Amino acid sequence: MTESDKKHNIYFITGGGTGGHIYPAMAVADELSNRGEKVYYVGNPKNLEFDIVSKKGFEFLPVMVHGMPRKAGFSLVKWFIELGLAVVQSIIYILKYKPNAVFGTGGYVSAPALIAAKLTKTPFMLHDCDANPGLVTRKLAPYAGCVSLAFDCAKDKIKNNYCLIAGNPIRKTFKTLLKSEAREKLGLQDKTTLCIMGGSQGARAINDGAVEILKKFSKNNDLQIIFQTGKKNFERVIEQLIKIYPEYEADKNLIIKPYFDDMVTVLKASDIAISRAGSLSLSELCASGAASILVPYPFAAADHQRKNAKYMEEKGAAIYLEDEDVNEDTLSDLINMLLSDSEKLGGIQNNALALAKYDSVDLICDRLIEIAV
Repeated sequence: MTESDKKHNIYFITGGGTGGHIYPAMAVADELSNRGEKVYYVGNPKNLEFDIVSKKGFEFLPVMVHGMPRKAGFSLVKWFIELGLAVVQSIIYILKYKPNAVFGTGGYVSAPALIAAKLTKTPFMLHDCDANPGLVTRKLAPYAGCVSLAFDCAKDKIKNNYCLIAGNPIRKTFKTLLKSEAREKLGLQDKTTLCIMGGSQGARAINDGAVEILKKFSKNNDLQIIFQTGKKNFERVIEQLIKIYPEYEADKNLIIKPYFDDMVTVLKASDIAISRAGSLSLSELCASGAASILVPYPFAAADHQRKNAKYMEEKGAAIYLEDEDVNEDTLSDLINMLLSDSEKLGGIQNNALALAKYDSVDLICDRLIEIAV
C-alpha cells in the first residue's frame, strides 16, 4: 500500500460479466472516487468489465472465474477448483491492500472477492438488481453488513435484517443531461428517437426484427434510430442490413454500433426503446423517461427478466412482448401505436419516470461507508 492510499479509505468493488453487474458497480466506484476514496476493481480481465474499468482509470485486480456449469460432472469439479483459486487470489489482494469494505453486485465474478471478505472478516455489502435475487446474493446475504435491493419484492427472499431498498445505482448524469443535449452529442436532430438494444451482449431476436424495420421507419416516419447490436452480433446485423438497405450508411437518421460506452446519452436521447428486461436497463430506461417495449430473455436465470418486465407492465411503465413474438410485424405495430397515440406514449413515459430513483448511488455509498471498518 502506497503513502497516497493511506490518505483514503479503501474499497474493493466487484461485479462483472454483463453490463447489468458492471454499471451499478461502476456508478458506486465513481461516487466513492468523487468523495475522495480509493477504489480497486476486482473482476475477470477477459470480460467486459476490464475494458470499462480501464477506460475509467481505476486499478484492476484480476481474478479468473467463469459461470458455474449447470450440470454435475468434471466441468463442475474444474469450476470449483477455479473458484477456490480465485478466492485465494482475492484473499491475497485483501491482505495486501487492506480494504475498509467490499461492495459486490452479485453474479459469479463477484463471488471470489465476497467470499474472501467473509473469510477475512472484512465488511462487505451486496447489491442485487433483480426482482428475484441471484444465487451469490442469496448465499452470502446472511453475512453481509447490508444488502441493497432494486425491488422491494426481493426482500422476502433475502436473509438479512439490514436491507436497503434503494433501486439500482445509476450515473448521476441521468438526472442532469437534457434530451436536446444528448441528441446534440450524438449528432442527431431534436426529433423523435427510437433506441433498439439487447443489453451488452446483444439479442438475436430483437436484432433480426429490428433490421427489417429500420428503412421503413427512417424513411416513412422520419424516425431517428439508435441501434446497439451487441459485439457478437454486429457483423451478422450488417450483413442482413446490406441486403435490405444497402445505402444505410448514408442515412443520417441511423446510428448503428456494436456497443455504446455512454448509454446515458443514448437513452436520454430516446423517446421509445426496444430492450431486454435486465434490471439495470429498466432503471436506466425509467431515469430516461423512455417508453419501452420489453422483450425478456426467456432463458435468464430463475426467469428474472420476465418478472422484471411484468413488474414494469403492471406499473403501466412498459409494453411487454415475448421473445418468440418478436418479428417485423409486431415491432412495427407497437411502434406505430406509440407514434400515433401521443397520450399513450406520454402515459408510459410518465409512469416510467415515476419509478425512477436518482439518489440510489448516494444511499448505497452512504451505507457502504457506514459499515466500513
